[in-house]
Amino acid sequence: MAILLHAAASYNHLDLLRSLVNEFDVNINLKDEDGETCLFVVETVEAAKCLVEELHVDVNVQNDEDMTAAEKFASEEEFPDVAEYLQRLSHQNQSTDAASNRTGPVSNDATRRVQPLPPNVTINIDTEANASANGIEQEPDPEFRRRIEELAAKENFNTEEGQRELRELITDAVRGVGNEERDVRRRLQ
Repeated sequence: MAILLHAAASYNHLDLLRSLVNEFDVNINLKDEDGETCLFVVETVEAAKCLVEELHVDVNVQNDEDMTAAEKFASEEEFPDVAEYLQRLSHQNQSTDAASNRTGPVSNDATRRVQPLPPNVTINIDTEANASANGIEQEPDPEFRRRIEELAAKENFNTEEGQRELRELITDAVRGVGNEERDVRRRLQ
């Protein structure tokens, strides 16, 4: 899920970020392989504000190089608007911390219990600028969404049976993309 959060933040897909956190209870403070939350990869102030002010990402998280997102943006000299916003926020938090002994935005760790993906599962996101022009639906299929929610709610999700159902669901999704015009039948085993 960290990959999904990071991609949504980096590509400024704020509605997807909100859905992941608010509807699917994904922990906004998940870290990637570099120990970074999705705040470390934003490219716009709008995305940074959404993460900090709406979704309450922890701005004090340090990556594997012991740097906060504000420090990383300042050192890399990329996205200066984002660096400036995070620096201002950092200074505000220091002032607030000194006055109230508060340590920054409330972490979602205590309220969100998300199971990590199995090691053999990855999620990749790709976007297409003219998706609707190419006939790809923008809205998710309600039946497919129902199946996802039903599977995620099952207690056996992390069992062999639950993982088999997940693979079937993913296979159905992949086979369904772009195959509306073709008469493709699922091979029986």
